[in-house]
Amino acid sequence: MTADPADTPPTAGPAAAPGTAGPAAASPTAGPDGAPVPAAASMPAVVVTGHGEPPVVVERPRPVPAEGEVSVRVTAAPLTPLDLLCASGTSYLGAPALPYVPGVQGVGTLDDGTPVWFPTRAGMAPGDGSLAGYAVVPATDPVPLPPGADHRLVAALGLSAVAAWAALTLRGGLRPGEVVLVLAAGGAVGQAAVQLARLAGAGRVVAACRSDAAVYSARRSGADAVVRLTADDEPETLARRFRQAADGPVDLVLDPLFGVPAAAALRALAPGGRLVNLGGSAAPTAPIDSATLRGGSLRILGYTNNELTAAERATAITQVAGHAAAGRLTVAHQVRPLAEAAEAWADQRAGTAAGRIVLVPPPD
Repeated sequence: MTADPADTPPTAGPAAAPGTAGPAAASPTAGPDGAPVPAAASMPAVVVTGHGEPPVVVERPRPVPAEGEVSVRVTAAPLTPLDLLCASGTSYLGAPALPYVPGVQGVGTLDDGTPVWFPTRAGMAPGDGSLAGYAVVPATDPVPLPPGADHRLVAALGLSAVAAWAALTLRGGLRPGEVVLVLAAGGAVGQAAVQLARLAGAGRVVAACRSDAAVYSARRSGADAVVRLTADDEPETLARRFRQAADGPVDLVLDPLFGVPAAAALRALAPGGRLVNLGGSAAPTAPIDSATLRGGSLRILGYTNNELTAAERATAITQVAGHAAAGRLTVAHQVRPLAEAAEAWADQRAGTAAGRIVLVPPPD
C-alpha cells in the first residue's frame, strides 16, 4: 500500500500522548478508571485496534488539552491513503501503538468559534488524530480559515492541495506563462495542481491520467489537454504525445507516478525544465538516461510535505482555503457520516471511492 490502504483485543502500546483519550475502556462510555463518563463529556471516535484491520466507531471520553494545546471540535476530516498506510503497520515510520484514533488532518472550530484547519501526527507518532468528534493539537498548529469557507471542501483539499501548491511554486518555481504537465491529474493532488497551476499564471496546463473518471476530473479541473496513459506506454512515444498536447516542450512536470510516465515527461521537457516528484504510485524506479538529463540541463526535484515549516504550511493552507472560499478551487469528494467510517475505510482500500472521502461527526 502506498500513500499521492477487529475482533482481536487491542495490543499493548506506549502510554498515550498528553491530551489523548488513551486506550478504549471495557465500556464504550467508561473513563480510564472504569467509571461512567457523562454523555456530555463523550464523543464518537474511529479507533484502529489492529494493524491492517478495519477500524471501529466507539464512544470515547473527549480528550482534554494539556498546557500548550487546544481542543478542536471537528466538523470534517478526510480519509486519506496515508491514514490507511499508517494503520497497516507497514509504513517506514513504523507500526503505531494501538489502539489509536487515525486522521492526519481535519477542519473544525476552536472553543471561541474560530474555524480552523489542523494537522496531526496520528499513526506517525503517539497520539490520536482527527477522525473523532474532538481533537487536541498543539496551540500553534491550527490555521484560521477565511469567512465562508466550506469546511468539507477544505478538508477534502487539505494536504493534497498543499502538496500541489508547494510543489508547483516553492519547489518547482513555476513562472507566469510556463507550460505545466500534471501526471495523475485525476487524483486529489492532480486536480488541485491543474487548478493551482492556472491560478499561478501557467500559460498552458496538460493533464495525464488513465481512467475515464480521471479524464473527466482533469477536464473539469480546467486542463487544456488530456493525455490518456496506458499500461503499454513507452517513454519515447509517450513523450511525443506529451509534446503534441502541450503544443511544444514542457517547462514543469508535477509527478506523483514515477516509472515510465516520469521518464516520458523528462523527454518532453524544454532545456532547463524541472520535474518535481511527489510519489511512486506507478513504479518505484524509472528508465531515466543520463543523456536526456545532461542534454537538456534538466532538474529532477523530490518533494514531501514533511519539508515544509509550520509557517510555510500555514501559508499554503491559507492560499488553498482562500481560493476554495472564492470558488476558484475544488476537488471531487464525497461526504459521509463518521458512523460509516468502516465502510469508507473499505472503499478507500479497494480504490472504489468516487473522490476524496470526507467524514463528518454528528453535531453535539
